[in-house]
Amino acid sequence: MVQSSRAVSAGHSQRLGARQIYEALREQILSGVYETGSQLPSSRGLANDLGVSRTTVTVAYEQLVAEGFIEVNQGARPRVAASLVGRQASSAFPKRTGPVHLSSYGERLRGSPPWPDYLPNRLKVDFRYGDLAPSDFPELTWKRAMNAAMSQRPGRLAYDDPRGSPRLRQALQGYLWRARTLSCEIEQILVVSGSQQGLDMCARLLLDPSDSFVIEDPCYRMARQVFASTGATPVSVSVDSDGMKTELLEGITARLAYVTPSHQFPLGGVLPISRRYQLLEWSRGNDAYVIEDDYDGEYRYDIRPVPPLHKLEDRSSVIYLGTISKTLSPMLRIGYLVVPLELQGVFATTKQLLDRHSPVAEQEALASLIESGGYESHVRRVRRLNGERRGALLAALRRAFADRIVIEGADAGLHVVVWFKDLSCPLEDVLIDEARRAGVGVHPISPLYAHETDGRRSDRIGLVMGYSALTMRQIENGVRLLAGVVQRLSKGLPRQFSNKLRKDSDST
Repeated sequence: MVQSSRAVSAGHSQRLGARQIYEALREQILSGVYETGSQLPSSRGLANDLGVSRTTVTVAYEQLVAEGFIEVNQGARPRVAASLVGRQASSAFPKRTGPVHLSSYGERLRGSPPWPDYLPNRLKVDFRYGDLAPSDFPELTWKRAMNAAMSQRPGRLAYDDPRGSPRLRQALQGYLWRARTLSCEIEQILVVSGSQQGLDMCARLLLDPSDSFVIEDPCYRMARQVFASTGATPVSVSVDSDGMKTELLEGITARLAYVTPSHQFPLGGVLPISRRYQLLEWSRGNDAYVIEDDYDGEYRYDIRPVPPLHKLEDRSSVIYLGTISKTLSPMLRIGYLVVPLELQGVFATTKQLLDRHSPVAEQEALASLIESGGYESHVRRVRRLNGERRGALLAALRRAFADRIVIEGADAGLHVVVWFKDLSCPLEDVLIDEARRAGVGVHPISPLYAHETDGRRSDRIGLVMGYSALTMRQIENGVRLLAGVVQRLSKGLPRQFSNKLRKDSDST
């Protein structure tokens, strides 16, 4: 028994606690060191061996008794429970050997492309789009708003309205009219946990596996995946400098269309009025809904604000999706839907089933910011700051590459697309890897396409370059590092990558 008690304490240089003793004994019982029916040391004896109090050992034994590992009778030492017969050693918890069985939904997700690594990296500069600068967050204002929200003690702690805080929905109603000229009833507004949850709800409620959905090409990748996860079939419609080519919708039958008309993601086109009407006519003819993702509608630099599709549709076949992820922080996970009145009930029920409701304190804090005018003041400030970052990036790119690049989508938003005229697509992985070696993160546009046939990307590399999380110095340094990588690639490939390209070419 002394030997076994030493096994309990092996590897511990500090004083043992009850939890450590319990875990060590449990492991020895399961592995067969203590066989079924065999005795364990007395609590006094094990305490002496381990140099701990008898109470500590007693607590560990009580836990083992509670979980059915040992049996204790008065006046006798603990014994390994008879119920463990046949459950010890390797058969205690047999590992799964057969295939993993998933639902059809799970199988569709398992076959999806892997997502980028979101862990912190050691890059000097990362042009990843979607990130914001921590210094832009109105920390003091938000802290005050949160403190005020938390100080309002409710009559009881209970689940809230799944549609969202009435106060926030009323504040959003006024904000949408002021900022986007969008008129709606409070009942049409539903607060969601970020725009991605809004997309997921639309997918669940509007698509069956036998349906089709229209989506831009290229597009926001997570939108395409969430709609496809229902089993519905994507119908990709190409975009040009004016957004979705709506003339291609003729003859297409689908249950919904997902678009980013105010600033096409990622190419930046603004859907003209003629195409907007064409899209809405198509939706009426198909009895389909249009999901309008206004993900960065607050950021306009060289163009006037564009009214949303929602404003043009009286019957409202349009579901409007907004978010604060591009203005305050993506970490807050607050977005909102404006849905047709006939859908508000089923959307509220779906939200309740998904997560009951979004966090209340954050909703109240955001409502306070909107009511006070602080939110719109913050938006004006970050629009100015990001306009300056945008200008710095455009100037740095033009100095470094001159006419060797084509820049798209610079009139609005928080990113630009940069096409390299003299870098062909086979060099894409080489460019990305070499840039990371140099300390700069750049992100290709190719994963955002469903098809390889688009003329703009068939023979050249395109990068989606975000700038809203970077300082001016980082932008300058990042472009300088990227220029050095491009220059080296233009002169000749690094040997290890030229060998890789040759192997890839031989395999195809």
